Amino acid sequence: MRSLLASLLVALLISGCTVGPDYNRPKAVVPTEFRGLSPEASKAEAASLGDQKWWDVFRDEQLQSLIRSAIQQNYDVRIAATRVLQAQAQLGITRSNQFPSVSGGTDLSAQRTAKSIVFPAIEQSTGQVNLSAAWQLDFWGQYRRATEGARASLLATEWGRRAVISSLVANIASAYFQLRALTFSWNFPRML
Repeated sequence: MRSLLASLLVALLISGCTVGPDYNRPKAVVPTEFRGLSPEASKAEAASLGDQKWWDVFRDEQLQSLIRSAIQQNYDVRIAATRVLQAQAQLGITRSNQFPSVSGGTDLSAQRTAKSIVFPAIEQSTGQVNLSAAWQLDFWGQYRRATEGARASLLATEWGRRAVISSLVANIASAYFQLRALTFSWNFPRML
């Protein structure tokens, strides 16, 4: 009876250590044809404008210079890059909880008493060294899940930085071409 109760208790404790399933991306139902085009026909078409690099699309040297200087000097891009660095540091901190921690310290003290009538002069030195190590096992997956969350946050922050750069390039290119169009329309009647 005792062995049955002990094995039941052990089974109950072990079942408490189980963790939920790992995250799996949901399956997306994607049609094989897009707007009636077969996959072979869509591959035969030219590459999408959105898939090309901005410096290949805009072959204007002045615009490229404006975009480069804007990316280097824009405060929003700098803030986004700093957030990526913060997310990387947070991932490292969160991941470090999975590993053992070791700490140590030393203490030295020296004491000297003066010579008195009754006692001679005494010099005393003491030292102490402390060393401790600790490691918390991750039975329930708390640290692994926290690391997965921090890694996902890092990826989201990186995509946020890319979105900031993409919108900056789009805004600069749009303003540049609007200015060029206004300059052309302003100079066009004078040329006649």
